[in-house]
Order: sequence, then C-alpha cells, then structure tokens
Amino acid sequence: MAITLSPERPAEWTLHSFEELVAIPRLERDELQLAALQHRFKSLRGRVEALDRLADRQNVDRIDSLSDALPLFFDHRVYKSYPLSLLEKRDFRRLTEWLNRLTTHDLSKVNLDGLKTVDDWLTRLDQAGMIIGHSTGTTGKLSFIPRSEAEWPAWRSAYLEMDRVATGVDSNEIQLPTFFPGYRSGHHMLTRMNSLFGAIAAGGAEHYHTLYDAPVSSDLMSLAGRLQSAEDKGELEKLALDPALLEARNQMIEAGRRRDQDIEAWFNKLIGQYRGQRVRINGSFGDLTRVAMTGMAKGIKCVFARDSVIMASGGMKGFKDAPEDWRGLVMEFFGISKMSSLYGMAECMGVAPQCEAGHFHFPPYAIPMLLDKDSQELPRTGVQRGRMVLFDLLAETYWGGFISGDEITMYWDDDCACGHGGPRLDDDIRRFAESEGGDDKITCAGSAQAYGEFMDYIMAI
Repeated sequence: MAITLSPERPAEWTLHSFEELVAIPRLERDELQLAALQHRFKSLRGRVEALDRLADRQNVDRIDSLSDALPLFFDHRVYKSYPLSLLEKRDFRRLTEWLNRLTTHDLSKVNLDGLKTVDDWLTRLDQAGMIIGHSTGTTGKLSFIPRSEAEWPAWRSAYLEMDRVATGVDSNEIQLPTFFPGYRSGHHMLTRMNSLFGAIAAGGAEHYHTLYDAPVSSDLMSLAGRLQSAEDKGELEKLALDPALLEARNQMIEAGRRRDQDIEAWFNKLIGQYRGQRVRINGSFGDLTRVAMTGMAKGIKCVFARDSVIMASGGMKGFKDAPEDWRGLVMEFFGISKMSSLYGMAECMGVAPQCEAGHFHFPPYAIPMLLDKDSQELPRTGVQRGRMVLFDLLAETYWGGFISGDEITMYWDDDCACGHGGPRLDDDIRRFAESEGGDDKITCAGSAQAYGEFMDYIMAI
C-alpha cells in the first residue's frame, strides 16, 4: 500500500517502516525530498545565523533544485570553527556565543556560572534542552553538533528502525542483554549514541554492559594532543590545568595500557554469565577482531545463542595487521551467524543499514549527493564514486547540509540484489585524507571566495 508523506514534517516519515520508505518510486522520492528541503530552508532562514550569513554570501534566496542547495552545505570545519583558545581558557561564554550561531535555540539564556570543564559546559547545555555530541578530535579540535531534544523523537525512531533492518531484531519488541567494550556515558557522539540507544535495545541500563562504567572525558579528548606535546617538552605544569583533570588523564592513560587485558577479562566474565543466551554485542571492527584473535589463540570460543546479534562499526581504529578474513574470525569466535552494520556520521541522524548484498541503503529523510575532487556535483545516475554529501531532513533546529570526508561509491539506478530500491553505497568506504597524504583538501560548492568569507565570519568570536 502506498504511503503519503508530508514534506513539511519529515520527522513523521520515521514512523513508517524502512520497507515502505525505500519502496517509494524514484521520481516521487526526488520530488518529496526537494519539497522537504525547500521547506527546511524557508523555516531556518532568518533563524540560524550561520545559514543566513552563508546564504547571503552565496546569493542563495531560494532552492529550486537539490543542486541549488549545495553552496549552502557546511563542511567539517564549521562545527569546529571556534578559536581553540576558547577551550584552552575555558571561555564558555564566548564558546556558547559561537554555538548560538548554529542553532535556532537561544543559548544566551543558559546559566554558565560555575563551569570549570568542557563536560560541565555540555552537561549544562543538556539541561537547557540540547543533546550536544562531539567528534573524537583527532585533528586537534572537537566538532560540536548542535542537536537538541526537538530532534530526539525522530532520531530515536529512525535509529531503532534502521537497526531493526540491519540486525533483524526489533528493539521495540525484543530486548537483548547488550555488551559494548567502551565507556558507559559521555558527550562523544558514538558513546552518546551507544548509551542512548544501547540501553533501549538492552531493555534498561542494568542490561547494558560496558567495559568502563565511568564517562569518557570530553576535556581529555579535546586536550589529548596538546597535553602530549606539553608533556614531551616537560611543560605540563605550564598549562595550569585543574589537578583533577590531570589525574583523570593519568587514569585514562593507565586504562589504555590495560585495555587488551581488560577487554579479555570483561568478555570472559560475560561469556560465563550469559552462556547459551541470546545477546547483542556492539563494538568497532578493530576491538571485536582483537578480542576474537586473543580468544582463538587461547582456544576460547563464545557459547552465546547462535541467533545473537553483532553490530560492528567504526573501522579498524588503527589496527593495521588485521587478518584478511577478520569478519569470519569474529563470527566464528562469538558463534554468531551474522554481522550487522550501519553507515552514518556524527553530523547526520539518517543512517543507512547494510543489506545481505553488502550495500548500505539510505532512507528518504537522508538526501545523498556526491561531489568530485574539484567539488563539482556528480550526476545522480548510474554508478558514481566521489565525496559523500548528505542533507539530514530530521535536523529541525540546525542546518542539516553536510560535506563529509568520506569517499564512497554510490549506485543510483535499479534495485539492489536484496530487492530494495533507493540510492545505496557499497562497503568500499575510505577517508579522503587517506589519499591526500593525511590532509583532506576539501573545497566547497558555489563561490570559494564567498565560502571563505563565511568561514572568516564563523571563526570570529
């Protein structure tokens, strides 16, 4: 049966099943997405200061096609465009002023008294109705995504439905004890998503088991590179950091040294406790492979129910010598017949589940486009390889257009071997930085000068 979707309310699209959404004919889906993007632009124009400034600079007053919106997409620098000194000096007033340019929420009313750490600041914003998540900060700065409670119902609904498609388990009906070899909480986006959705899938926090019960520190993630450099130079005392933060860093370093042993002991405990039961295991490819290799070398195999679930993501995390058949090794060790995965990025709520044919399928509330190496739009036909660009229609209080650092192959036409329609990408995904000598030389659609002026503005706090 055909479904009717309103372009003015994309959040309601998440109430429909994945199968219904990807069955929408191509022409109807394209028209619906364009109408929804036009509505989102009109609703946020005049309410998100950064979008206004970029639209003015790029001379975009209306969107008549998806291509018209490309000059307005933010690249990865925008969400970390604040001066690093604001974090170093704990200048949360000016940091909040910067973030206020990226959301419709009035953050000027947030009480910032008594804040000492980045974690304190993010928690205070949570209390004001935000759900800020940040990146890992591998480039030296954290990217802060200005999500809020307004997006929570659609985000939850979308994630659980895409998880159902990937795993075959509907967490609204079946909850499984869940294991995640990481931190229980924190503002890091992956950790935050695991804590938000992991507890739901597990049937409660008491059934959600993590390697470390402590939260991961945003302060340490933001200062990691700088702290290491200062320590190497013998200048750690000159940073004048809170002693509690330095102690937390020492504890995290020690935990890192023990990580392999901790994971082994933790999984051994869970293997014994949940022997024969159906469980869910979340983790990065690298962590799960290391656990499997260590266990197999010691003659250990898990004895969970065979219809248990593995949700793997996040890449190899620097694991350069992983065996070629690491997937088979992981499934053999855990005794589970299927490994599930989702493709997504911290900036977008619309994730793509992987089908049995190995492709990731986007639901219609995530609009994918591709750019070539010169930031020119690639045709939305045939098979194309280029830079992934996504518009997240579920973003209601901030601009959802994002230019990623991922190089992917997209299939636009014909149905997948799994039977689903809609755009899909294969699992040959890599970062552009890998082919650019470690530096992603990203450029943006539209006028480069106009975008440069916009970046000067967004960085000037």
